[in-house]
Amino acid sequence: MVIKRTIDKEELKEMPKVIFRGQIHVVQTPQEAERAVAYLKKCPLLGIDSETRPSFTKGQSHKVALLQISSEEHCFLFRLNLTGLTLPIITLLESPSVVKVGLSLRDDFMMLHKRAPFEQRACIELQEYVRAFGIQDKSLQKIYAILFNEKISKSQRLSNWEAETLTEPQKQYAATDAWACLNIYNLLQELKRTGDFEMAAETEEEVTI
Repeated sequence: MVIKRTIDKEELKEMPKVIFRGQIHVVQTPQEAERAVAYLKKCPLLGIDSETRPSFTKGQSHKVALLQISSEEHCFLFRLNLTGLTLPIITLLESPSVVKVGLSLRDDFMMLHKRAPFEQRACIELQEYVRAFGIQDKSLQKIYAILFNEKISKSQRLSNWEAETLTEPQKQYAATDAWACLNIYNLLQELKRTGDFEMAAETEEEVTI
């Protein structure tokens, strides 16, 4: 497999869309959060992401509303605007035995720390991890496209994550983002194990930049 360094918008536009095909669980009470975490703690590897209601007014900001944590088959959408960052979720984020994979984790954790103090452990930042494979793009959408030739839709990114009920497109978007992080990591681990990849040669344009 030849891994490209970057991908352009035109190429991205032509790709088929990918969506998470597993089960999506919306977590809206502390009791549901406890049950969800009991399942997730049994998984050695998870994909994570978060969503915050966008602010279109200067000086106004919102706390993180949604924390998505996904295994390969199940994605849990923790509605933090309803439950807060509960102790079971904190213990999962602090667990050294469950590896959490995400992208722009610094930003995610900065937002989560505004809800409650905790010390995240066993986290892998994909933006750094992909560098060893020659990938220079930083966005989840582009990294996924480079590796899978599929496109993650971003149409719901600026939707209201504090809405009374999340729409099906919102749930699908949120779950796909967290699961995609897991998918990327699993593929790169497999390529590293087999050595079955090569980095694309630099173009003259890249060399002169």
